Amino acid sequence: MDLNSASSVVLQVLTQATSQDTAVLKPAEEQLKQWETQPGFYSVLLNIFTNHTLDINVRWLAVLYFKHGIDRYWRRVAPHALSEEEKSTLRAGLITNFNEPINQIATQIAVLIAKVARLDCPRQWPELIPTLVESVKVQDDLRQHRALLTFYHVTKTLASKRLAADRKLFYDLASGIYNFACSLWNHHTDTFLQQVSSGNEAAVLSSLERTLLSLKVLRKLTVNGFVEPHKNMEVMGFLHGIFERLKQFLECSRSIGTDNVCRDRLEKTIILFTKVLLDFLDQHPISFTPLIQRSLEFSVSYVFTEVGEGVTFERFIVQCMNLIKMIVKNYAYKPSKNFEDSSPETLEAHKIKMAFFTYPTLTEICRRLVSHYFLLTEEELTMWEEDPEGFTVEETGGDSWKYSLRPCTEVLFIDIFHEYNQTLTPVLLEMMQTLQGPTNVEDMNALLIKDAVYNAVGLAAFELFDSVDFDQWFKTQLLPELQVSHNRYKPLRRRVIWLIGQWISVKFKSDLRPRLYEAICNLLQDQDLVVRIETATTLKLTVDDFEFRTDQFLPYLETMFTLLFQLLQQVTECDTKMHVLHVLSCVIERVNIQIRPYVGCLVQYLPLLWKQSEEHNMLRCAILTTLIHLVQGLGADSKNLYPFLLPVIQLSTDVSQPPHVYLLEDGLELWLVTLENSPCVTPELLRIFQNMSPLLELPSSCLANELSSENLRTCFKIINGYIFLSSTEFLQTYAAGLCQSFYELLPEITTEGQVQVLKVVENTLKVNPVLGPQMFQRILPYVFRGVIEGERYPVVMSIYLAVMGRVLLQNASFFSSLLNEMGHEFNQEMDQLLGNVIEMWVDRMDNITQPERKKLSALALLSLLPSDNSVIQDKFCGIINISVEALHDVMTEDPETRTYKDCMLMSHHEEPKVTEDEEPPTEQDKRKKMLALKDPVHTVSLQQFIYEKLKAQQEILGEQGFQSLMETVDTEIVTQLQEFLQGF
Repeated sequence: MDLNSASSVVLQVLTQATSQDTAVLKPAEEQLKQWETQPGFYSVLLNIFTNHTLDINVRWLAVLYFKHGIDRYWRRVAPHALSEEEKSTLRAGLITNFNEPINQIATQIAVLIAKVARLDCPRQWPELIPTLVESVKVQDDLRQHRALLTFYHVTKTLASKRLAADRKLFYDLASGIYNFACSLWNHHTDTFLQQVSSGNEAAVLSSLERTLLSLKVLRKLTVNGFVEPHKNMEVMGFLHGIFERLKQFLECSRSIGTDNVCRDRLEKTIILFTKVLLDFLDQHPISFTPLIQRSLEFSVSYVFTEVGEGVTFERFIVQCMNLIKMIVKNYAYKPSKNFEDSSPETLEAHKIKMAFFTYPTLTEICRRLVSHYFLLTEEELTMWEEDPEGFTVEETGGDSWKYSLRPCTEVLFIDIFHEYNQTLTPVLLEMMQTLQGPTNVEDMNALLIKDAVYNAVGLAAFELFDSVDFDQWFKTQLLPELQVSHNRYKPLRRRVIWLIGQWISVKFKSDLRPRLYEAICNLLQDQDLVVRIETATTLKLTVDDFEFRTDQFLPYLETMFTLLFQLLQQVTECDTKMHVLHVLSCVIERVNIQIRPYVGCLVQYLPLLWKQSEEHNMLRCAILTTLIHLVQGLGADSKNLYPFLLPVIQLSTDVSQPPHVYLLEDGLELWLVTLENSPCVTPELLRIFQNMSPLLELPSSCLANELSSENLRTCFKIINGYIFLSSTEFLQTYAAGLCQSFYELLPEITTEGQVQVLKVVENTLKVNPVLGPQMFQRILPYVFRGVIEGERYPVVMSIYLAVMGRVLLQNASFFSSLLNEMGHEFNQEMDQLLGNVIEMWVDRMDNITQPERKKLSALALLSLLPSDNSVIQDKFCGIINISVEALHDVMTEDPETRTYKDCMLMSHHEEPKVTEDEEPPTEQDKRKKMLALKDPVHTVSLQQFIYEKLKAQQEILGEQGFQSLMETVDTEIVTQLQEFLQGF
């Protein structure tokens, strides 16, 4: 590209690309895309975005295209990579002037210089850092700021590189410029502190901005630039100096009020100081040891004493609490149980901690946390009244303790209480003692104090296990509290029911559950929504508990279910509806079929909720989960839900519909339980199987990895579910497509995938031995080949032999035609090929671990007898060996009669007893039982079958011929066989 002629052309197209008119915009974008790989294009862009007279939008776009170009074409190995000459020119042009007047464009230029630095600095761009160091010294305000901004982005990018060679380069860079970075930061900080009192807001803001940027540079150098930072005096000097600087900046906040333009930048700088300490502690806990004492003194004084009054703000308090928490919890500061095994550094840190956390200090921290930070604030109480649902879903859990005050105080309390529970337990017990009996509803402060103490007792439940007689406390104190119905008492009703939920899994006598259920029934009718939602949460914890007993719960089931359903209708927020649905799901899951009389109202409401939640996929996931438990609870009656249920499954499992990204996993699970509980097939249930083909047609490369995934396992369970439900109709409609899918899948997929596919084939042969082999005709040669070639994976060989056994035993004519077909393929006589199959079968019998499959193999090979075929007679010894091995697995001895019987045999009269703890059989379980009653493995006595086959063989060969055949069998095997056949 000739620069002069090209500049005007590119400028014109860039101008068109900023247009709002798509007719102008689209062609311009296409043209720019074509130019991306043209030599000289990026030099033109550089000229455009450094020309301050041009339109801002055009320059902005030029910077963005330049930035994308670095990502795509700067590396030497990239296709259409930029030439080294052009890159050299561009590097020089980028750092010629740091005088960009527009902030947003200046930031983008700094970021793109950092991107180039990541790839080229210091080897191809040794002059970058010296140039930046010189540029931040200039007196011109604009140039100094832009150079400092670039210096920060370059440092940040280089610090993020992780390869050992890159780390070494950054260590070298850090040690080379650290002294300069420190003096630069000190200079800007002193300038700011001098200007604060001047009243010149613009000058104060400008110097504060430089202080912030230079501190950001120092943070990256300090945290990432040294292997053993405690050995570097400059680093430790800077870190020790932070505490004094923090005090100075916090004092500044007295004069810079919340409405001052500098306030936001000032708070950011204060938080950045704390981030330096937190990051350094996280990355270098041992190097941090000399700072433990100062950090704890500083944080505790500002957060837990009057020192912080008037200067602290919420985010700063959170950071200080996190600093205390990280020091308390740090594993590097915890000695081993055997002190001698600990490192001197660990012991030193432990000693500093122990010296700081004295009884008075711990007691004061504990009291202040509970009586000050745990108190519900005015804002929270207002939110409770104005937005009760928002109040209940306030962010807790996850990493919220890092940013939000309430979760942060609670996590700090838990960690300190856990670490120093012997010291703090008596303190908390004393607080509990002072709060016995009801509290005056007019005394709001006393109510909030009690709420805070109960919060502490709930959070410390595990630590207080041995110290609190919770059952007694529940009866004498907590239950009466729940019965105070005054509106002003609602914070305590909510807190007490929450507290019980915390203790349920820790210490709560089973006999007291009915009294708790009564209380829950009452509170689910409380006038306050927050109390009702909290009660639902405790109900879920109670029902979910290991010691839950259905018999205790059933008397309250109807009331609770009705009230929960009413709550589900009353709440309006998506998150709250999800929460209540999870509680309902949990109840349905635990009581199972006992739920049937009470679900009518929910069944009518869910379609409406599904329709309303079209934009809320997570709520729809919760509805799917509820439906899963509902179908399991309803069993065969779930058929009445099909008008709603089947369209839901259809949408959730259709990969052409966008919602499937969220709904597929739960949708497949619902599809499966619907099949398992379906009493009979319906045309609609059959029709939704059309969704299965795309699920199995994922690219083979990803299937190889993904067949182990839960979703695909569920897909195969669904296919098997259809085979058990309605094999004839299902296979007539879908067998051809399934066979084609399986045929394409088998060579591509993992071992587990092959087993899943062949289990479907095996089940088809079980259900329909006549039609099954024809339907999967294309797959059986694949199985035959696997047997002949001796498949090396035992689990795959086992299923190959199971499939072959089914065909041989239950469809001998098809086996014969398959043998004929494979004889042509292997160029062998049928008899010779059959001999090879039997030999491999006998040889690999030990691959089969399930007794059912061992018996199947024995029955299948015995079905070849009687025979005068010399090949079969030649393999007679192997067939008897397999049969005796199977007899050992399936025969049980009656100790009284000393006779053997086949334990695999089943009869119609056997009805398994379902104990209270067991789930009742599903419709699919019943279908499998009926199928087993027709299966030779469960209807044919193996010992009788062997006896009859041997008798028939004897009749063909005569006594002498049969005797000589038996002599081919090991005498020990013959003895065992005779023992099993006693009485025949």
